[in-house]
Amino acid sequence: MIFTRVCTLVFAVLLAQSAIAAPNTPTDDSKALKEKLADTLSVKVHSLEESPISGLYEALTDRGVLYISKDGSKLFHGNLYDLDKGMKNLTEAAMAGPRIEMMKPLEDNMLVYKAKNEKHVVTVFTDTTCGYCRKLHNEMQEYNDLGITIRYLAFPRRGIPSANADEMESIWCAADPLQAMTDAKGGKSVKQEKCDAKIAEQYNLGQSFGVNGTPAIVLEDGSMIPGYQPPAALLKVLEATN
Repeated sequence: MIFTRVCTLVFAVLLAQSAIAAPNTPTDDSKALKEKLADTLSVKVHSLEESPISGLYEALTDRGVLYISKDGSKLFHGNLYDLDKGMKNLTEAAMAGPRIEMMKPLEDNMLVYKAKNEKHVVTVFTDTTCGYCRKLHNEMQEYNDLGITIRYLAFPRRGIPSANADEMESIWCAADPLQAMTDAKGGKSVKQEKCDAKIAEQYNLGQSFGVNGTPAIVLEDGSMIPGYQPPAALLKVLEATN
């Protein structure tokens, strides 16, 4: 893992040097850079700002963070780390704030397992078929007892469209979605239902956050933990970030 991170950093530095050597495009050409990214990669660019590396812009897109040279000729996709700050993931830090705002339009579509004495709220991109998603769900009472409210967003791992996505739509459209989720994660069949559950929108949001597996847990500050966290361990992380 460290080797991979170091390789990412080395590549980023080499790319930055290449970008610095090229003629810099004036900052008012950001519109042209956004259009080039959209046309070349078929991505939607939410914002384009100076990156932590001189000579590169940081583009927040619907497929995560991309780095592009100011002349628009070089592109880097990967995580940047700060060696002087304990290998802080700068790419993840750049996504934290925007994630909070980007989730708001879908809050009414979340399946919420609310803690009685709520202290923390996390949002989990989940799938009915993944083993660790089922493990997390089976421990829902433990999370709630610790004051952690769990909000679910759908991330069907087989994509859109798929039978997986159809099942998740049926859960979201059920008369009792919370029970339907419990049934599905317990291996029971769920009655097929259809409604405007916005499963595709939830899935696309996950992709824009950089989700590539489930469960993916978004904390209250917008940072994201890939993978399952036991209840007590998640509580420690939440207490440390507040």
